Amino acid sequence: MATGKIGVPTPRAEGVGKVTGEAVYAVDVTLPGMVWGKVLRSPIPCGRIKRINTSRAEQAPGVRAVVTGADVAGLKIGRRLYDMPILAEDVVRFAGEKVAAVAADSEEAAERAVELIEVEYEDGEPVLDPLEAVKPSAPVIHPDVMNYEGLMAPLESPTNTFVYLSWGKGEIEKGFAESDVIVENTFYTQPVHQGYIEPHSCLVSVEPSGAAEIWSCSKTPFALRQQLAKALKVPFESLMVHPCYIGGDFGGKGDFMDVAVAYVLSRKSGRPVKMVMDYDEELMAGNPRHACTIKVRTGVKRDGRIMAHHLDFIFDSGAYGAFKPIGFLFGAQEAGGAYNMPHHLSEERVTYTNKIPCGHMRAPGDPQGFFATESQMDAVAGELGMDPVEFRKVNLMHDGDESPTGHVLHHIKAEETLDKAVVESGYGAPKGANTGRGVAVAQWLPLGGECYAFVTLDTDGTVTVSAAAMDQGSGTYTVLRQLVAEELQVPLESVNLETLDSTQVLKDQGLGGSRGTRIYGNAAYRAVTAVKEELLGIAAEAMGTEVDKVAVADGGVTRLDAEQRMTYAELARVKGSAIRGEGHYNDATMGPEASMCAQVAEVEVDPETGQVELRKVTAALNTGAVLNPLMHQGQIDGAIVMGVGYALMEDVQFDDGKVTTVNLGDYKIPTIRDVPELRTALIQSDTGSGPYNSMSIGETPIIPFAAAVANAVADATGSRVRSLPITAEKVLSRMSV
Repeated sequence: MATGKIGVPTPRAEGVGKVTGEAVYAVDVTLPGMVWGKVLRSPIPCGRIKRINTSRAEQAPGVRAVVTGADVAGLKIGRRLYDMPILAEDVVRFAGEKVAAVAADSEEAAERAVELIEVEYEDGEPVLDPLEAVKPSAPVIHPDVMNYEGLMAPLESPTNTFVYLSWGKGEIEKGFAESDVIVENTFYTQPVHQGYIEPHSCLVSVEPSGAAEIWSCSKTPFALRQQLAKALKVPFESLMVHPCYIGGDFGGKGDFMDVAVAYVLSRKSGRPVKMVMDYDEELMAGNPRHACTIKVRTGVKRDGRIMAHHLDFIFDSGAYGAFKPIGFLFGAQEAGGAYNMPHHLSEERVTYTNKIPCGHMRAPGDPQGFFATESQMDAVAGELGMDPVEFRKVNLMHDGDESPTGHVLHHIKAEETLDKAVVESGYGAPKGANTGRGVAVAQWLPLGGECYAFVTLDTDGTVTVSAAAMDQGSGTYTVLRQLVAEELQVPLESVNLETLDSTQVLKDQGLGGSRGTRIYGNAAYRAVTAVKEELLGIAAEAMGTEVDKVAVADGGVTRLDAEQRMTYAELARVKGSAIRGEGHYNDATMGPEASMCAQVAEVEVDPETGQVELRKVTAALNTGAVLNPLMHQGQIDGAIVMGVGYALMEDVQFDDGKVTTVNLGDYKIPTIRDVPELRTALIQSDTGSGPYNSMSIGETPIIPFAAAVANAVADATGSRVRSLPITAEKVLSRMSV
């Protein structure tokens, strides 16, 4: 591995710009003649729109345009599944759905005009329980579902369950027949919001021809362009998406949200239109993590060997599936865990209900699935009278073993990672009264993708790395600068970074799935390698020697067998133009290595109230090379804090289909007082699909966390809570059983 800039704790490259206000977010962009857009949302979760009267709104002061479903009749939008109307037409399917929109000279004028729109609804009977929604007798929320573009597979008849997928190996019933003990449980998880600081925001300026310029907080500008083009039936080449900084993502900023509405308002008004969601709109109409019901059945031998493991997922999609970029929740596929088992089946159903549409959040589907599997592992160990750690070690995969879904993992280090967590946490040390420790493990297979990166060395010696990556807070910009500085042996601060818009590269998959460093890092490495090769060739010719007799060092090229040296600027001037390298990375392979995490949570439970105090968390991770220890640890810390919210407090709550937690006073997220003592232990290997053998870290630490806490609570109380969040009321109720 290279040395110098890589592996050194480095502050974020964009940090100064963010704290000084120089960094430009979508909400910061203004254009001449710009107006504001606001939407009217449905107050009911299910019903028919009988009448809309917009005349008073159209006559209100400052109003430039009013649009309804009639203006966009038949147009649907989505990330893969095109099932969401831009504005509701004949029916509404959740409380918070966009029904009409206004563009006005000020935000206040738009809000006042929205209140003047009259809508008459005919209430319907909402389907709110996904377990009821999957029944054949349930009212069908989308009668036209069979005609939607982007379905995972054709449907035989209209149904609320629009996705069914399964993965596994062996013969599941044979495995249960060969088992000595069978344990069955059902687990429930709640919807939670990503909790980013910046709400969804966008600015759209449409030309009379229909071409448009777009500023949005989307982290996937190329996908956004494609989604808008398909939905609005305009050429995608006519849409240009400008790069913007993103004020937090955590999976929730890969969508279109209000951009299509802003486009329609801009085209009708002839003005650029800005739209910014209020946080109550985020909580009632954003794209939160899916609630899920997971039935688990596990068969084991008396010696602890797992023979069969069956997971049955029902994900509550809410009213639409439009916010899922691949149409389903990927996490269900790997939720069997890092265990050897001859027979496994994981089934995923995604169903419509008349609730807020759900989307992606950090490791989509994985925290739900591993909460079930890792809670189940402790339950099975209890039935066998085995220690939970020893039970896991009987079954954990080792390098080269076949996963529950039938693919070979050449690098997983599961037992080594678990051992590290056990030792570092003091798992076996004596415990005080009402104190419990819980363990959980999870593997994450890094995702790939496609992108371009460029490195340019100008004739004045300036170095610039360019890519279409958006900055959503994970530190990709900093890693790219570190990598280029390392390879060219120049100071980090001398490497500039340029963010490209959607017209400047052919294709870019965008950030997500912990792929940022892997795809952009590898592309940048290829680009800077091309620059180095050209520099060495120019230098060798200029110095009258062979390429293997020259090397880059300290911002220039030195001849190794003589006292000759040329700076990068001199070499570029010899060429007569800038030296530019292009890197193209295109590898969609999942893995092949596993990023492994084992966690031990320690809790103290108040026996009188059921209140859970999370006292300590130990996270052991098997990872590749750590390119920036400061940011690497930040990803771990951030994931665990999000896990605290998921495990113990966060919950988008409903009353008759309406979200009731519509502000951050009611919707509780962790504060500094909720964060426990955190100990991190790393096992670094020389295996990784990122540059310098680096490995994904952004999502892995959140995946097993809720299960570790649940197992600790069960250890402290002797009873198990099977639904999230684990509140004092639930704990006390279980303790009294």
